[in-house]
Amino acid sequence: MKKLIVCLLAALSFVGSALASEGGMAWDKFPAEKLNDVAALQNGAKLFVNYCLNCHSASFMRYNRLREIGLTEDQIKKNLLFASEKVGETMKVSLDPKQAKDWFGATPPDLTLIARSRAGAGGTGADYLYTYLRTFYRDETRPTGWNNLVFPNVGMPHVLWDLQGQRVAKFEEEQDPHDHAKKIHVFKEFQQVQPGKLQPLEYDNAVADLVAYLQWMGEPQQEHRVRLGVWVLIFLGVFTVIAWRLNAAYWKDVK
Repeated sequence: MKKLIVCLLAALSFVGSALASEGGMAWDKFPAEKLNDVAALQNGAKLFVNYCLNCHSASFMRYNRLREIGLTEDQIKKNLLFASEKVGETMKVSLDPKQAKDWFGATPPDLTLIARSRAGAGGTGADYLYTYLRTFYRDETRPTGWNNLVFPNVGMPHVLWDLQGQRVAKFEEEQDPHDHAKKIHVFKEFQQVQPGKLQPLEYDNAVADLVAYLQWMGEPQQEHRVRLGVWVLIFLGVFTVIAWRLNAAYWKDVK
């Protein structure tokens, strides 16, 4: 039985490694402390509205829920709403899906649950998005002029380029470890060719804020659920001890 369990664990480990290798480069770890930072969530909401909501919708999220991250209704109206929208409406876009498909090759997905849907062998959905938004580079062979290490040949342009600046990726040819007769392109480094509005660390921090907001938007009650789960586990632990002692008291006279 033990051997069977060991074999199963080894097989699962192998499958996980294989999926990770198929997914391309390793994902960077998203700074999870951002999820408890109200200022970071508010900045992420601002970045989302200014840079993402032009093409991507968040049709399962209403603007008025942003009050849960400390924004007042007046702040939402002045800073995050367009003139024709109301606080109680969902985060929709006016972009025509057919035109979007013609321009980008595919309709931009709804981002309400994007952080939850992108989890995989490489890490959480937040890890994926945090890495994805930081690995764009200039590629003149692509229709948009941009490419991405995490999602090669992606149809999405680098919408945050004015913040990060423009970079090119340096690749080197190396021998394929699985087939010595072939050569593969291996990423080595990024080279900055045009500075952005933010320094590299500032840009990484801004992306972390944006991803924190996307993670929060996918499940606004996540922190409440986690806190409630802790109390439920404590209750079950205490109740288990009480039930165990009560059972012992009932059966103490039974030989």
